[in-house]
Amino acid sequence: METAPTPTLPVLAEVPPAQLAAWRTFLEAHALTVETLTRELREAEDLPLTWYDVLVQLHEAPEGRLRMQELADAVLLSKSGVTRLVDRMERAGLVARERCTDDRRGTFAALTVAGRQRLRETAPTHLRGVAEHFAALFDDEEAAVLERLLLRIVEANRPQR
Repeated sequence: METAPTPTLPVLAEVPPAQLAAWRTFLEAHALTVETLTRELREAEDLPLTWYDVLVQLHEAPEGRLRMQELADAVLLSKSGVTRLVDRMERAGLVARERCTDDRRGTFAALTVAGRQRLRETAPTHLRGVAEHFAALFDDEEAAVLERLLLRIVEANRPQR
């Protein structure tokens, strides 16, 4: 049986092997770490990691609320994705929608008392996972270098508004 030749990928810009290996390792490290944190939070607290992220973003926001678009940007979801997520979290009593008084079309997602309590209850599990599966793997100097490198990527790719 004759096999087809392996096609070569079109190369628009040459990526050196070391940078390509770093890219692939970054993707694998991110995926595995998020998968582990997601599983642990779900098993121990019955809370999806995306819900936890929304609770944290709202907790850290001024007045405990963000415009829906700001929340979508903060949790890296589309506007429609964050709308569906907030719908589910609102039904669970963890967030509430509030109308924006200076822009009648605008809507805020706001942290409720129950949402703040749920965050307090689940934070130890999540932070223990972050410590075990991420932070404990670096000393302070390595963590500072990693942060600088990742910030360089964030700044280079952050959309200009």
